[in-house]
Amino acid sequence: MPNPTAAMLVIGDEILSGRTQDTNTNHIATKLTEIGIDLREVRVVGDEPTEIIAAVNALRERFDYVFTSGGIGPTHDDITADCIAEAFGVGIDIREDARAILVSNYKNPDVDLNEARLRMARIPDGADLIDNPISKAPGFRIGNVHVMAGVPLIFKSMMESVLPTLTGGKPLLSVTVRINAPEGEIAALLSDLVEKNPDLSFGSYPFVRDGMLGSDVVVRGTDVGKLKQAEQELTRFVEDLS
Repeated sequence: MPNPTAAMLVIGDEILSGRTQDTNTNHIATKLTEIGIDLREVRVVGDEPTEIIAAVNALRERFDYVFTSGGIGPTHDDITADCIAEAFGVGIDIREDARAILVSNYKNPDVDLNEARLRMARIPDGADLIDNPISKAPGFRIGNVHVMAGVPLIFKSMMESVLPTLTGGKPLLSVTVRINAPEGEIAALLSDLVEKNPDLSFGSYPFVRDGMLGSDVVVRGTDVGKLKQAEQELTRFVEDLS
């Protein structure tokens, strides 16, 4: 049975402008690989409602899980929650349970929990909250879409809350063999291995070290025995070169 599939949607003009570097995708890719969920697509969209809504609807139809980061803070450009509500065709308003979480985060909530901060308690109808142990403002899950903060530390903490709720498959394993030969000299070997091992994936990543061309060949799959056989064949090729 194939592993569940997932997509990541990164939201924010700051990502597209280069002002902020996205590290959340790398983190979620690593975590999903560990539990046997295949991250198949990553998209980045700006703070444009029509683009966010279209991306959410496209991804949630194609994949078992969708994860978003960014756009659930207190400022005017934090529009993700509203876009998710529109994508699902549901209402959105301040939720009392989300508001209570925010209240607990301030010494003087009557003053500190202003209108801007209350935006973080606006949750689409029917959604479940995602715990945020760092800054308290919750994320939420509706259908197969998990909506989380863009700040990396907070995103990671939210993912720790989400991971136990996901149904994974077989963890994806990998082996790497370094070959001190340019890709043109190993292309035929890789083509042969790909043909003989349809359940494995092969990637060739060229490098130049000390003036020498070479390639790191990475083999990925869920079957330990098949991975070992492919690694041995690649190793024999390396030995024949020396």
